[in-house]
Amino acid sequence: MTDCLLPSLLEACVVVGASSEKLQEVYQAFKSDRNAESLLLEPEILHVLAPPFLSRTAENEALKSRGKRHRSFLRKKKEHLSSEQDASYGKGGSQDVSVPKNVDLMALPQLCFPGGLRVSVEEKTEQFHFLVFTDVFGNKTHGVVMQYYRQILEGSSYQNGGGSSKFSKLYSPFGVCIISKYPYFTALKDCLSCLLFQLRSCRLPDLEERLKEFAIKLSLLPIPPPGHLHLMFQFNPLTIVLPSREDKNFPAIDLELHLPFLCFRPQQLLLVLSCLLQEQRVVLFSADWARLTLMAECLFIFLQPLTWQHPYVPVLARGMLDFLMAPTAFLMGCHLSHLTEVATETDDLILVNIDQGNVSTSLSDAIDLPEIPLAAADCFIQRSQSLQIHFDLDQYHSASCMDINDQRAQRRAWQQKLNNEIQRIALELLVNVFRDVSSHLNYEHRVFHSEEFLKSRDPDEQLFYRTVLDTHIFHSFLRDRLNKKMDMFAQMELSTRSEMQKMMSAVELQRRPTMQEILTKRKGSVLGLSKRLGMSLPNLRGYQTLSFDRNSLLTRIMMSNSALKSPPNPITVFKLPDFPVSLSFISVHAYYSELIQLLGKAIFSVQNENSALLARFYYLRGFINTLCSRRLDALSDFQNLNKTDTTIFPTHLVSWLVDSLQQDEVQQAHRRPELKRLIFKVKVDNEKPVVQAENHIKKFELPQNPLDRDEFVRYIQECGIVKDAATIHRLFDALTNGQHNQVDPEVFRVFYTFWKETEAEAQDVNLPSEVISELDDSECVYKLSSCVKTSHGVGKIALTQKRLFLLTEGRPGFLDITKFRDIQEVKIATAPFLLVRIPSLRIRTSSRPELFEANLKMETELWYLIITEMWAGRKMADQDKDPHYMTQALTNVLLMDAVVGCLHPHKSISAASKLVYFNKIIHEVHMMVPKSTSETLKHKINPSLDLAEPQTVSVLLYTPGQLRGKNSQRVMNPKLWVALSGGRVVVFDAASWSMQQDCLQIGEAQVTCMMGLIQDQVWMGSLDSVIYIIDTNSMSCNKQLTEHRHEVTGLSVDTKEQNNSQLAYSCSCDGTILQWDSTSLKVKRQFYLSCDRLCSIRFYDGILWCCCGDSIVELKKSGTPQRRIVLPEDLRSMPSCFSCFVVIPEHGQVWTGCSDSVELCLWQTNNLKHPHKRISLPGTSGVTCMIRVKSQIWVGCRGWSRVGGFCDGQLRSLVLVVDLDSFTVTKELLAHSDSIQTLCSAEDRYVLSGSARRDGKIAIWQVE
Repeated sequence: MTDCLLPSLLEACVVVGASSEKLQEVYQAFKSDRNAESLLLEPEILHVLAPPFLSRTAENEALKSRGKRHRSFLRKKKEHLSSEQDASYGKGGSQDVSVPKNVDLMALPQLCFPGGLRVSVEEKTEQFHFLVFTDVFGNKTHGVVMQYYRQILEGSSYQNGGGSSKFSKLYSPFGVCIISKYPYFTALKDCLSCLLFQLRSCRLPDLEERLKEFAIKLSLLPIPPPGHLHLMFQFNPLTIVLPSREDKNFPAIDLELHLPFLCFRPQQLLLVLSCLLQEQRVVLFSADWARLTLMAECLFIFLQPLTWQHPYVPVLARGMLDFLMAPTAFLMGCHLSHLTEVATETDDLILVNIDQGNVSTSLSDAIDLPEIPLAAADCFIQRSQSLQIHFDLDQYHSASCMDINDQRAQRRAWQQKLNNEIQRIALELLVNVFRDVSSHLNYEHRVFHSEEFLKSRDPDEQLFYRTVLDTHIFHSFLRDRLNKKMDMFAQMELSTRSEMQKMMSAVELQRRPTMQEILTKRKGSVLGLSKRLGMSLPNLRGYQTLSFDRNSLLTRIMMSNSALKSPPNPITVFKLPDFPVSLSFISVHAYYSELIQLLGKAIFSVQNENSALLARFYYLRGFINTLCSRRLDALSDFQNLNKTDTTIFPTHLVSWLVDSLQQDEVQQAHRRPELKRLIFKVKVDNEKPVVQAENHIKKFELPQNPLDRDEFVRYIQECGIVKDAATIHRLFDALTNGQHNQVDPEVFRVFYTFWKETEAEAQDVNLPSEVISELDDSECVYKLSSCVKTSHGVGKIALTQKRLFLLTEGRPGFLDITKFRDIQEVKIATAPFLLVRIPSLRIRTSSRPELFEANLKMETELWYLIITEMWAGRKMADQDKDPHYMTQALTNVLLMDAVVGCLHPHKSISAASKLVYFNKIIHEVHMMVPKSTSETLKHKINPSLDLAEPQTVSVLLYTPGQLRGKNSQRVMNPKLWVALSGGRVVVFDAASWSMQQDCLQIGEAQVTCMMGLIQDQVWMGSLDSVIYIIDTNSMSCNKQLTEHRHEVTGLSVDTKEQNNSQLAYSCSCDGTILQWDSTSLKVKRQFYLSCDRLCSIRFYDGILWCCCGDSIVELKKSGTPQRRIVLPEDLRSMPSCFSCFVVIPEHGQVWTGCSDSVELCLWQTNNLKHPHKRISLPGTSGVTCMIRVKSQIWVGCRGWSRVGGFCDGQLRSLVLVVDLDSFTVTKELLAHSDSIQTLCSAEDRYVLSGSARRDGKIAIWQVE
C-alpha cells in the first residue's frame, strides 16, 4: 500500500542493449569482413532494478540477495514479449520485482534507441534523451536515457575501457533508463552523468553491483512537497537539486523554459501554441532526440493551467511512425530525417521543425489556421522580446567560479528566475485570451453561454474562439472555472482586474457599451444607430460586460504589469545527508535517522518565523517516519500541517497510517490528545459518502413543454437573463398575464429569441461624437423610442441609467430632457394632431421651467411605465443610499420592454405592468426615510449579488490597510469580511466597496465569529468546531485549529500583551476557552467555564469577559470566575438571555443587552449585583448586538415599523446610538427590513450593520 502512497524519486532503473549472443555474432562477423558497423541490432532489456531493494526483517538476507534482487532479462523474442511477462520473467525465475504498470516494457528498448542500435569501430560520446509514458488514464511516467559505449571482446559481451586485441576495437551502445513518476529531467540527467563517471572505471564483474547501488541511492531520495522547499543531495562529484512544484496540481519544473525562445521567434511560438489550443495533429522534428521531449514539455507548461487531453508521444522510434496515421489530435516527436517522408505520406499535420525554427503543414508551407487574438499576441511578443535568455550575457560582470558546483548553483539561480518570468508571460497570454470567459458563466446551473461569448469577440477573432471552444482542453479549463478553482489563472485574472471591472462587480449593472468604450472602438467613421438599440439588454449576471476592454492592448498590458513584476517567493534549499557508504538495512536506517534529526533541527529553527516552510519540514519528516514505520511520529507530524499548511495534507497516506496502527499504537495514540483528534477525524471523514466533483457543463436548450413557476425560474437563470428569483417570479406573472399557471414553450422561445437578438444588437451601438461628449463616460444608452414629435422638435427619446435625452433628427444633436432624480411629475395626456388627438407623455422636471411633451403614440404607455419605474428607483436609491435599487429598476424596465416586444399588443402593457416594482412600493408601502437616517447612512452594499436570493449577513469584520510584507512598498487596501450562510465568505475592498473576492469557502458549516491579527491573518470560528486561518495576502485558507470539540462561538485577542506575539483566545459553546500563541499556533492554556452555553468572549484592559447567556463572567488570570453579572430579576421569569455586552474600563461600566428586553442595563464594576441604570430603547423588541465607537454605544435592535402610530406588522430593525455621558439615545436609525445580526466599526469612522436574509444587505453609517 505504501508504494503507491509514498512519493519516491525512482520507479525503476532499466538497462537496455544487445544480447551477449548478438554481440558475439557481430564480433565474429567483424573479424571476418570488417563491416559489422552497418549491422542493425535489436535492443533488448537486460536488467530491471526496482524498489524495494532491502528487506526490513532480515538484514543478512538482504545483504546476501543484493545480486539477486535485480531483474535480469535474457533474450526474448519480440513477438512473445509482453508487459505481463516482463513483470514475472527473470533470471532463474526467482523473485517478483515490481515494475511500473504504466510503462510499456515492450516498447522501451525501441524508445531507448529510437534511431536503432548500431555497433561502432570507435567509442562515441555518451548521449542523453528523455521519454514520457502516458497510460490510458492520462497518468504520466518520465524517463531519462543515457546511451554509452563499451568495447566488445571475444568470449564476453563487452568490456569497459581498454583491452588488447590484434583486431580493431569494436564498440556497442548500451542504455541506462531511469524511470520516475516525476519529471526531474535535469536532476536525473545529472545522476546518470555521475553514474557514467563511475562506469568508466568499472570492471565487468562489478557493473551490475554499481547499477544496483546507484538504483538504491535514488530510491532513498524523497520528493519535496509542493511549495518553495527544494532538496539538495550530493552524488559525487556533483551537487544535485530536486526543485519542488509550486502548484500541487501541476508537476515540478526541472528544465530550461527558454528553450522554445532559443529555437523560435515569438510569432512562430505563438503559432505552435495556437495549434495546440485548437487541438491539431502536431509533430515535432529535430536531429537531436533530447530536444523533442524538452520542447514538448515546455509547450505544455506554457499552456498551464490548461491540460492536454490527447495522445502524447514526444519520441517516436523509427518503427513507430505509423502512430502518425492516428485520426485524433496528438503531439508527437520524430527525428528530422523523417520530415520529408512524413510530409509526403500524411495529411493535415502541423510540422514543427525545432532545428530550423519554422512551422508548416504536410500539405503546404502556409498554416491556414486562425491565430491567437492580436492584442494578446502583441502583448506576448513584447514581453518575450524583453527576456534575457543568454546566461553568459548576464554573467560577464561576475567573477569566474572556481568550483563546478558553485557555477552550477549560479546557473540554477539564473534559470529559476528566468523560468519564473517565462511562466508569468505565458500565463498572462492565457489570461488575456480567456479573461472574459467568466463573464459568460452561470455558476449555479453550470452553464457556459458560448454563443454570447462568441458574439462579444471581434469578427476576426471569432473563428479562433469558435474552434477552441469545441476542444477538450478548453472544456477541462471550463470545468475548473465553473468549480471556482483558485489556480494561477484565477489569481492572475483577479489581481489584474482594472478598477472599472472591480467597480462593476460591486453592482449588478445591466451593461451596454459605455461612451468611453464607443470612442475606443470607433475607427474613424460615424456608424448609424441600431434600429433596435433600446430594445436589448446584456446579460444580467453582475459580471464584466460582453465587450469590456476587449480591444485595448494598452489596457491589458498595464493591467498585467503589477502581477508580472511581483517578486517570486524565496526558495529554501534543504541538504539531505550524504548517502551511506554501505547500503545495508542498518546503514539505510541510520541514514533515515540522521535525516529525521536534520529535519528536527530545521523545524526548530523556523518554528516561529515561516509557517509555510515549517509545514514542508513537517511533511518531509512525516514521510521519513512513515518509511521507518514510526507511525505515531508520522501522524504527529502530519497533524501539525493543520496549523501550518493544510493544502499539502496527505489525506490518503494519513488514512492508511490510521488503518495500519497496531493495538498498542492505538492505545498510545489515545493518550495523546492531538492524535486522538486526528484519528477520530480521519474515521469520521472515511465514513462520509464520497462526493464527486461537479464535472458536467450544460448547454442551454429551450424548453419543449409548458413551464410551471419553479421550472421557469430555473430556465431563466440558466439562460442568463436574470438571476434574482423575485424578479423572475414577476416575469412569470407577466408572461402568463395572470391567466395561466404555466408559460407556454412557444412564448418562452419568442421571449428568449427577442432577448438574445436585441442583446447582440447592443454590441454595435454607436452615437455621434457630439452626443457622446455630452454624456458621462460610464453612461450607456438602454432604449431609444421611434422618431416622434416633441415640444423641443423631432427626434428620438433615449434612456440611460441616469437620464432621458432627445436625439434630434436631421443633423444629430443632443437635448438633455431630465435626470431621473429631477423629475417632479410624469403623466399621460393627449395632443391634437389634425382632426384627432393622439396619446402623449408629459414630464415636469426641476431642471427646466417648461414642460416636456412627446407624442409617443402607441409607445406612450410603455414609456410611462419605464420612466415612472426609473424615477421611483432613483428616489429609493437616494433615500436608502442603495445603488442596487437603481440597477434593479433598470432590470425591471428592460424586462418590460422585452415583454411588450414579444406579446400581442392588446395584452402587452397589462403584462408589462406586472413587472413594476419600485413605483408600487413608493405609492403603497414605502415610508419616508427619517432625516437622521438619511444624514447618517452613507452607502449600502449587497454581499449576495452573485446569488439568486439574499443571504443572512452573520458576521462582519473590518481589517485596516497595510503594506504587503515587511519590505514591500505595495499597499494592501482595507477589507470588509462578510460571513454568509454555509461557510461562504465574501470580501470587499473597503476603499471602494467593490467586491474583491466573490466567494471564499470556509469549510461547509456556518462561520460564527471572525478576528483579525497583525500577522496578516484572519481567524474564523465555525459551527463545525474548527478555527480556520486566512492568509490576507494570498486570500487562501491553509491553516486550521482543531482543538475545540464543539461549536466555536467567540474569538478575541489580548492587545495589551507585551511580547512580540499576540495572545489570542477562542471559546466554544461547551464552556471551553483556549489561549493561543498566535505565532506558533500552540495552545498555551486551557480554561473551562461551567455554564449552559458560552456565547462570546471579549478582552477589555487585559481582562477576559465572557457572555454565558444567563450571566456575564469576569475571569481571573488563572481562568477561574472572579465576578459575575446575572440577569435582572424582572427578566428571569422571561425566556430572555444576555445577547451582548460592552465593557468601558475607564468608566468602570458594563453595558448589557438582552434578546427580549427593550432596555439596556448599565452596571458599575464595583457593584455587579444590580444595574446602576436602565436606558429605554423606544420602538424595539430586543437587542441583538452592540459595539462601542468613540464616546457612543451603537446598538442593533429588533423592531416593528409603524405607520401613523400603529404597528404595520413589518419587521424593521433599528440602530440606536447611545451617548456614553448622558446615557440617552441620540439617534434612531432605520436600518434594514430584517433583524440586525452584526455590527462592526471601521476605524471609528464608520459603523457597518448586517441583516438577516429577508434584507441581506450591509449598511454603512458615518460616525460623528
